[in-house]
Amino acid sequence: MSSVLYDVPGPRAIARNRILGVVTIVVVAAIAGFFVWRLWETGQFSAEKWYAFTFTNVWLQVGAALLRTLQAFAVAAVGALALGFILAIGRMSVHAWVRVPVGAVVELLRAVPVLIFMFLLYYGLPVLGVKMEPYWAVVIALIAYNGSVLAEVFRAGVEALPRGQSEAGYAIGLRKSGVMRLILLPQAIRAMLPVIIAQLVVTLKDTALGYIITYQELLFYARYIGSQSTYGSPIVPATIVVGIIYIALCLLLSLVAVRVEKRLRRSAKIATAAPEALDQEMTATRVIAVQSGLDGAAGHDGR
Repeated sequence: MSSVLYDVPGPRAIARNRILGVVTIVVVAAIAGFFVWRLWETGQFSAEKWYAFTFTNVWLQVGAALLRTLQAFAVAAVGALALGFILAIGRMSVHAWVRVPVGAVVELLRAVPVLIFMFLLYYGLPVLGVKMEPYWAVVIALIAYNGSVLAEVFRAGVEALPRGQSEAGYAIGLRKSGVMRLILLPQAIRAMLPVIIAQLVVTLKDTALGYIITYQELLFYARYIGSQSTYGSPIVPATIVVGIIYIALCLLLSLVAVRVEKRLRRSAKIATAAPEALDQEMTATRVIAVQSGLDGAAGHDGR
């Protein structure tokens, strides 16, 4: 027996995969144990290093930094999705005077690193007489880069659909905007949702680059509290705390994505099951009608 994508492993392959899995787990556990041991040996788990986190004010500042991180991420995520849709539609335009310039903009925005965007906005614009706050420098840079990446994701998802989908829409009289909005995008978004969420996770993590331009988000405050000699310079404990917060945010975002994906699949199943049920009902009605006609005709002949 074999699958479409790969051959089903035999007894030897199964045993080899189990051995490789056990070896991988042991190696990862050994590396993690080594780091934990080094942290213990250097006193990173001592009460002195974690003393700063016994103050309520420190946690209030961590909460404020988290709020600033979420504010930047929320605006950047919405802006990147909107910009991605716009650029994707421009990339798929049948008019060359729209498609070519938009394609050049997408390639340019994708090629420039996010940190360079932030430097240009925060340090470069004041040279031209335009002063920008760190918050907007972070948000605009994230929108520009992630929007261009999402544009390629949207374009690839739509173009991967069978051509018959759009041809069927044109056949029933829909315009291009209607075909895109009612037929192509709903199917493409369901298929692209994991990639979209992965890019949004990247957007969330890239907000940490804002500390370089003095945006006071989580990493900025972790660096600040870690440099306080009064508390024993707890840079490692502060990094651990901030890292756990970032991991929790990413897991929460992934959980939301899973819920949305399940709901979209459920709605798609309902939408496809309704016409099938209607066809079955109409077929059953026709059969009953035909049977009734035959019974009536038989009764008439008998009389």
